[in-house]
Amino acid sequence: MSAEVAILFAKAFAIAIGGIFPAMAIGRIGSKAVESIGRNPESTDKLFVPMLLGMAFAEAIAIYALVVTFIL
Repeated sequence: MSAEVAILFAKAFAIAIGGIFPAMAIGRIGSKAVESIGRNPESTDKLFVPMLLGMAFAEAIAIYALVVTFIL
């Protein structure tokens, strides 16, 4: 019974840490992009693709944490 509880806590810890930091990164990327567009509206087209790529890479980290959680 103790091993099952330890595995459950390991899964919870992995997905919590693996989800919190990418979520904060995605929020920061989005807020800085909107702030930059607010300061220079002509830069919208130049910022959109790098912003989406940055968000996708940050989200990939959360997906890795999800995969690790399923493997445990």
